[in-house]
Amino acid sequence: MNAGNMIVYYENYTPVGDVLVLAICMVFVALIHTAYINRTRNFLYLRDMIVILFIAAITDIVYHMSMNYIGEVPNFFIYFVRISFHLGLFSILWLYVLYMKAPLHLEDDVNRRLFIVATIALDLAAASEILGTLLKFGFYIDEAGQPHAGFPMFPIGYFFYVGMLLFIILRYRSRIYKQIVRGIVATACISILIMVIQQLYGQSSFTAATYLFPIFALLYLVHSNPYDIELGSVTESAFEEMITHSYEKKDELLLMSMYMHDFEGNGRKYPREIQEAVRRFSTQFFKTTTLFQISGGHMILVANTAKNPDYNERAQRMLDMFAETYPKYRLDYKIVFTKTYNKISADNDYVGFIHYLHDRMPQNSFCRARDKDVKDYLEHKYIVSELADISSRNDMNDPRVEVYCQPVWNIRNKSYDTAEALMRLKLPDLGMVFPDRFIPIAERHKYIHTLTRIILYKTCAQIRSMIDNGYRVRRISVNFSVFDLRDEDFTSTVERIIKENGVEFEQVAIEITESQNAKDFEIIKDRIGELKDFGIKFYLDDFGTGYSNFERILELPFDIIKFDRSLVLASNTDARMKEMVTHLAKMFSDMNYSVLYEGIENADDEARCIDMSARYLQGYKYSRPIPIERLTEYFEKRA
Repeated sequence: MNAGNMIVYYENYTPVGDVLVLAICMVFVALIHTAYINRTRNFLYLRDMIVILFIAAITDIVYHMSMNYIGEVPNFFIYFVRISFHLGLFSILWLYVLYMKAPLHLEDDVNRRLFIVATIALDLAAASEILGTLLKFGFYIDEAGQPHAGFPMFPIGYFFYVGMLLFIILRYRSRIYKQIVRGIVATACISILIMVIQQLYGQSSFTAATYLFPIFALLYLVHSNPYDIELGSVTESAFEEMITHSYEKKDELLLMSMYMHDFEGNGRKYPREIQEAVRRFSTQFFKTTTLFQISGGHMILVANTAKNPDYNERAQRMLDMFAETYPKYRLDYKIVFTKTYNKISADNDYVGFIHYLHDRMPQNSFCRARDKDVKDYLEHKYIVSELADISSRNDMNDPRVEVYCQPVWNIRNKSYDTAEALMRLKLPDLGMVFPDRFIPIAERHKYIHTLTRIILYKTCAQIRSMIDNGYRVRRISVNFSVFDLRDEDFTSTVERIIKENGVEFEQVAIEITESQNAKDFEIIKDRIGELKDFGIKFYLDDFGTGYSNFERILELPFDIIKFDRSLVLASNTDARMKEMVTHLAKMFSDMNYSVLYEGIENADDEARCIDMSARYLQGYKYSRPIPIERLTEYFEKRA
């Protein structure tokens, strides 16, 4: 081929497009190997597309280089690389058809028909390329070394495949998230546009490049990007990134949380109808929303309030629609709506905040977060952090853990010689924190063991101090959680702390609350048996509230039964209740249990409880809880 013909032919092609394809394919491979991607069948299809496109780009470069040396390079070789290039591109489109089966949930018969049509189209494309060259109605090189384009079979096949793919996606678009449909269709349209422009200008440099865009769309939207193709959700890490970004931009967001425990932590997937409902709710009511899958049963929908100035009305419409839809599914739920708050955004802790609200909500309820909820949560987090620090330091004299005591009146000797130790936290930012607030937190986060050890240690130290100063101390009781008793080192820990302080075992008592759990019952029974051998007394706390199993109570060797304040109140309002409480107390007394009544507030309570076989009385009539150091104001000195 002379130089003039070579230049004329090569003007329609530059290798830049194919070199770019090669580079991007290598980038794809690098990203695939560095990112976590679930190796599904669809991912293998996508991987094969990238490999074929890489090879196709090389063959396109080789083909056009060969065209510059017509006469020197065998025509057969030129035909081979040209046909290989086109068939490689058609194979990518064929794989794309296979790829769409899973995300679109195509029925077997529909998928079978599409597979047949796509395969026939691939076979026809291969046949037309080969026959076109052999019969000279397609591309061929004549005896004079002149190339002839012939009938444009490749563009026809290309537009047929792309049209079929767009038809499939648009026909079944309701089965996948709308934003993903838009992304795939948009990239396909860009590819078509570039191909059309090439045809109009007689160009072929960017043919392979047009295949990059749909592949990139799948890699970004479905595989590398954490979009869930069925729900349209992204992951918790993406949620945290959005919160950080909005905080930096000072954007206010509306967070709509849905929690369904039926799908939490069991690998159970949402049924198809639930997926459809989620997709509908996530796009119908607000502009430019993003759905985040926080866990199996927890989703958060996020909308920008600036783009939805009427977000309160939109939220109400969503709730109204949910109320209409709920009877169809009947799944337990908890719904939380909250705006972003600077203090929570700064810590990027909305998941923790929402879980905090969940814990305080009944099933099938709705909560709109308020400023007070935020304040309570921040205090909750502060308590957790302080408890964590107390636990890590393990300082038995930690000043943040204070011991209060409530003296107990001994009816027989008419004196205060016992008391109940009560736990308090005194935190720098909150001041005094009471047990009903921090004990559940400590138990949940497993910090209760450290607190109990500190209280026991400080109580024993005060007993030792009072004895050394001549006071008569019969015993002081300390409350233990069932979580404490589950600890394998419980017995040895209690024994060690008491011995360290030089206190007699009978001067310490342990209060526990009965557990409904059969396994806990056996643990409690074993622990009581182990420590009673040392002489430690045991109290059954809160008798008369919640769960009471007489068979189990009688099986456990308690020394003192503490009747709850509710029984004291009931005995004053109902004659039958008084008779019942009297019989219960007498029954325990006859079996050598001592009965202690809690919540004695006045002389009437005192007289009534004494009449009901009381041995000990405790309540505000005698003293409110006081710092343990003040017990010397109530206990008597030895003669």
